[in-house]
Amino acid sequence: MLPRLDSIRPTRTKLGITQKKLASMVGVSTSMINQIESGRCSPSYETACKIFESFVSLEKSTASHTAGDLCNRQIVKVRSSDTMQNAIALMRKYSISQIPVFAGKTVIGVISEDGIMRHMADEGSDPRRVRVHKTMDVPPPIVDHDTPAHALSQLIRITKCIMVSKDSAIIGIITSSDALKILE
Repeated sequence: MLPRLDSIRPTRTKLGITQKKLASMVGVSTSMINQIESGRCSPSYETACKIFESFVSLEKSTASHTAGDLCNRQIVKVRSSDTMQNAIALMRKYSISQIPVFAGKTVIGVISEDGIMRHMADEGSDPRRVRVHKTMDVPPPIVDHDTPAHALSQLIRITKCIMVSKDSAIIGIITSSDALKILE
């Protein structure tokens, strides 16, 4: 049994391919894909099978990339007792906009440019004296290193960074710029 025809457009969009690309893969015109997606015509059973087979093929090729493949294994980090000034210096040195906050080997939060600016606007305090724990946000999500890359796209849009673990240990971080590797 095939999936519903009204799932074609969202699936195509999720996979990041154009109608033209899908049409080429299936062997039909771009106009035909447009008509199918808009509900103006129904494809033959054979064409519908080719469309969904193309999706499966694309998902498998995307799934070959995992969180472990995409993550940056050199994690810049701070402790909750560090000062905001220290965090700001690290952000500038490495040209990054957020840093995970660790207590030992555990991620307990994240400090970001937005959080620092929010704190400075609200409190107006000296960054040399304010500790990171006063400005940090909730910890970023943690995913397993085997998590398929395509599963990360929506999460990274919401959280801006994701921690990657293997055998319960943090091994890397994925930021929005790391997620762009999926497109390469």
